[in-house]
Amino acid sequence: MESKLCRWDPQCVIHLTTMFRDVPLAPEELQFLVEKVLRMFLKLDLQEIPPLVYQLLLLAAKGCKKQVLEGIISYFKEQDLRQKEEQKDGETMDVEVQSIPQDQLRHVEGTAILHIVFAVRLDQELGREFLKSVKGCQGELCPFSIALLLSVARIQRYEEQLFDFLKGTITKGFKDEHLQQGSKFLQDLLPQRCSLAQMILDTVKNSVFGWDHVTQGLVQLGFILMDAFGPKAGPFGKTATEGANATAKTPTQQACRLGGHILLEGFKMHEPIRGEILEQVLNRLVTKTASPVTHFIDLLSDIVVSAPMILLESSSKVTETFDHLSYLPLATVQGLLKAVQPLLKVSMSMKDALILVLRKAMFSSQLDGRKSAVTGFLLLLKNFRVLGSMASSQASQAISSSQVQVDVHSRYNSAANEAFCLEILSSLRRCLGQQADVRLMLYEGFHDVLRRNSQLASSIMQTLLSQVRRYYEPEQDLLPPVKLELCIGAQGDQVFLQEPLAHLLSCTVHCLLWYQGMRRSARPNAGGSDNDDDDEEEGGFQDELQSILESITRRMIKCELEDFELDKSAEFSLSSVGVKNSIYAVLVMGVYEVLIEYNFTKANYSKSLFEELLELFSRYNKLSEILKEKSGKGKSSKSPRSLLSMGFVSTLLTALFRDSAQSREEALLVLRSSGDFLRYAVNVALQKITQLEETGHTDGPDGQNTDKTFHHLCDITSVLMWRYTNIPCAVEDAGKKEKRCSVSLLCLEGLLRIFSTGQQRYPARVAQLLSAIDLSVEEGSDHGPGNASVTEKIAFYIRQFQRALFTQLSGGEEDFSSKEAQILVNILSVLSRQLEPSSQQFVQMITWTVKICKETSFEDIAFSKGLLSLLFSLHVLYKSPVSLLWELCQDIHSQLGDIDQDLEVEKQSHFAIVNMKTASPTTLLVLSQVGKVLDEVDWLITKKKGQLVPDRLSSGDATQAAGQQDPVEKALTLQLGTLLTALNELVQTALPSGVCTNTLLGELSRTYTILTTLVKYYIQLCSGQQGLLPARVEKLVKLSGSHLTPQCYSFITYVQSGELAGGGADDKKKKKKEGEATATASAKLLRETKAIPNLIYSIEQYEKYLITLSKKSKVNLMQYMKLSTSRDFRINAATLEAALQEHDNSQQTIASQEPEQSQEPKKKRKKQ
Repeated sequence: MESKLCRWDPQCVIHLTTMFRDVPLAPEELQFLVEKVLRMFLKLDLQEIPPLVYQLLLLAAKGCKKQVLEGIISYFKEQDLRQKEEQKDGETMDVEVQSIPQDQLRHVEGTAILHIVFAVRLDQELGREFLKSVKGCQGELCPFSIALLLSVARIQRYEEQLFDFLKGTITKGFKDEHLQQGSKFLQDLLPQRCSLAQMILDTVKNSVFGWDHVTQGLVQLGFILMDAFGPKAGPFGKTATEGANATAKTPTQQACRLGGHILLEGFKMHEPIRGEILEQVLNRLVTKTASPVTHFIDLLSDIVVSAPMILLESSSKVTETFDHLSYLPLATVQGLLKAVQPLLKVSMSMKDALILVLRKAMFSSQLDGRKSAVTGFLLLLKNFRVLGSMASSQASQAISSSQVQVDVHSRYNSAANEAFCLEILSSLRRCLGQQADVRLMLYEGFHDVLRRNSQLASSIMQTLLSQVRRYYEPEQDLLPPVKLELCIGAQGDQVFLQEPLAHLLSCTVHCLLWYQGMRRSARPNAGGSDNDDDDEEEGGFQDELQSILESITRRMIKCELEDFELDKSAEFSLSSVGVKNSIYAVLVMGVYEVLIEYNFTKANYSKSLFEELLELFSRYNKLSEILKEKSGKGKSSKSPRSLLSMGFVSTLLTALFRDSAQSREEALLVLRSSGDFLRYAVNVALQKITQLEETGHTDGPDGQNTDKTFHHLCDITSVLMWRYTNIPCAVEDAGKKEKRCSVSLLCLEGLLRIFSTGQQRYPARVAQLLSAIDLSVEEGSDHGPGNASVTEKIAFYIRQFQRALFTQLSGGEEDFSSKEAQILVNILSVLSRQLEPSSQQFVQMITWTVKICKETSFEDIAFSKGLLSLLFSLHVLYKSPVSLLWELCQDIHSQLGDIDQDLEVEKQSHFAIVNMKTASPTTLLVLSQVGKVLDEVDWLITKKKGQLVPDRLSSGDATQAAGQQDPVEKALTLQLGTLLTALNELVQTALPSGVCTNTLLGELSRTYTILTTLVKYYIQLCSGQQGLLPARVEKLVKLSGSHLTPQCYSFITYVQSGELAGGGADDKKKKKKEGEATATASAKLLRETKAIPNLIYSIEQYEKYLITLSKKSKVNLMQYMKLSTSRDFRINAATLEAALQEHDNSQQTIASQEPEQSQEPKKKRKKQ
């Protein structure tokens, strides 16, 4: 029969396959037939594939199910790849080369998927084979097999298994990618595979061609990923704020982001699933109140921007969600309203529904409900512009081309918006009588509203003026000028803040300054008499506010701390008086800060006004010092957040450090002469940058405006860099013996925070940030920010900081500033992450770091840890760090000496940074790197094990591979070999007992576990075919057996003798302080007792599997192993003799033998 099957006409294949269904076939004949039919796939026309697939699946009822499924999948995988390559060639050559039309291929694939799903429904055995086949070749998924998986997942009995498999495969894919990106060793060894995430997104694209059976699975997969890997609630319900600008870094974040992409693309492409996606997203926003929903808000926002008009068809679903607003967490409400804001401009009904809900929420019994109402109303005020309002750069969110039909009505909208906005403002005025939190939100939002809706200025300013009047003391001779007692409320014994007065003044000042600036810019253009009338009408509040602020300034300078009852004798405890004083102190400090900002802006560089400003600051500083002193006694408390705006901090720093105008010099000298004021200015900048890094925005006006904040950040960076490079710490500290931080050091700390903020929040704009620093240095001409690439700019600034560090290190140890050196190392670490590991600059950076580590011998633990961490983080991206670890281990051994005290260790010093003081901390760093290397080796062995199953089919290849070792196997054997040599050095080192010895014992047992895994891999490789065991593996076994294992047993004895020596003293202490810290002691004991048995067990397991490998490979590997003495009873003759001597001295009478005999067993128990 086989001879008859040899030549088939392509036209007869389908008929022949149908015919063979009725022919009884032996298993080997069936296999031959299936292979033949699968080979014929390539000779057939695309249109003939689906009926052949159908017939082949019917034929599979006889057997060879796995072969049939794998054959069909590999055929379509090949076609997909061909089609992709043709498409690429077509794009590069501008020629249409298509042997397979894309739409035709997709339709054929869709039909084939339907046939397979139908067959799997009817034949459970086929389904089981499909699952086995898919799980067997995890790395071999393709867009077609993913689509097939998602279609089969619609069958209920396979649903859970398949989605769990997909979820696991996706996270594994991201984890593998993450591991490979962090190691040059792995990148060189294994080629970068096509990303699974990209394949899934390709499946989404392909599903446009009528794959309705796949879309449902895609939606489900998207939500499974977002639910499983979304951000989790932290302790006390707090969440780690990622911010919209943060990029997905960890594998779980990437998986969550992929889920969002799948749903967004699905929403754009498939009309039938839009309703379901939207409904599920909104449901999750409403129901998931305990965990963060930022990822769902981001998805909703993307959907709104990409398809606003489509969303309007489902507007009822959005309005239903509005009904739950007052019960949702505030962060969710803010995100939701921001996301749907473009729709509110288009849909009147949606806007009306929202306003009704917000009005109800305004009277909610829940504080969060009322806060939500304020948030919603402020958002509406910002985005519905009144006719005649000045254009603003950020007036509204763009809504793509589909907004055209809305703009037709924009004239009517703008005119009608005024009444609407004034109505909202009257609603918001009611909030001014509510809790401090609600008022605070209002004060923080008014400036943004004013900036975007200038026509509301009069109304907002009048509201603020009437509120300020309530707390202002109009009698000019009375001190203090503000009624603080009205700002607090009391309920029983509890005292709480009622009016955030400083924020009220801050809001008033910012609105007033903005309003005056706007009037000034509008005045040159307007020449009519109407304008004068406006001035008279609106000048009233302007003049009154100015006179109030001037009066407050004048009187606050006169005020002493006693006027606020806040002198040094004031109490700041947790009693009601203490709490009241703390609230007063924070309010008064805030008022001083607001006045500093207002008066600096109004002073116009007048010397006398700057002197007044310094008076304000000295009052602020005095109060700040008292607060620090009082809180220092108890728990350390953070200083309250500064009320200076980011824009003002930028202006102030520029004036203090960079302004060289002759006319302003005299006035600025007043401020520059105060070291405290300079320190204060830089400290506030630090505080603002830290807040930006943590949350993605800052307090104060324009704090939410990403572009403006980034612009201010650039200005601050430029000033801090200039100040640090022109006035180094050493110059500044000369002659000053102050304990406090120098300004230059604070500037350096600010730069570190800025660079890490830039990397985290603005990864795409790092070049722009660096361009802002215009250093006037010798090299500036050729590598100036203007004409260099990002890498060159980063390398240029790295050189500046390297120079600064080198200056630090070239002085003596007494001139060495540890803190400055640590910050410099951290800055270099952050900047070097931006360099491309393949670039020349990166290699220079490594060479420089190695040189510094080899030449620096300062005994500063924190600095040496920082420098070595930097070295490791760079080295791992350049090449494998095992040889570096070996050298460091030799240095540690040389410094700390051998466990055998009689042995003289050969003095070696590769790295001067390793000395007696830094050796122990270096050991811990080295061991953490050893752990990472072991992770990589373990990962590689697992990868090789996964490839074993398919490879076994061709035993010929395997035998050949055993003769000449596979490159991956060779590399991991070499890695382990060097690692064992390094550990051999450490095991002989007299490490201080405690963390060092415990960590080393842990890493040793892990090393043996991984050696066992490698041995198991070779057992698998050698069984089935008589392969030769590579010589390198034999050498590795020899190294572990004859070198490391005996030393491990000596080390265990050393550790145990160390514990016993320390034990006696511990016992005495325990008797003195019985029961003290028992939990800690028992935990420590448990930890120490576990480490040694674990190591011994790992060694014995390793030896057990070596015996099996010896039998399989016919190589006697056990000749290198020595018999373990670790479980034996050991008597240390010297210790015993000393103990007996002591016993004889203490008992002058005749020593009876009984006590001696009863003492021995006790020692036995202790040693075991």
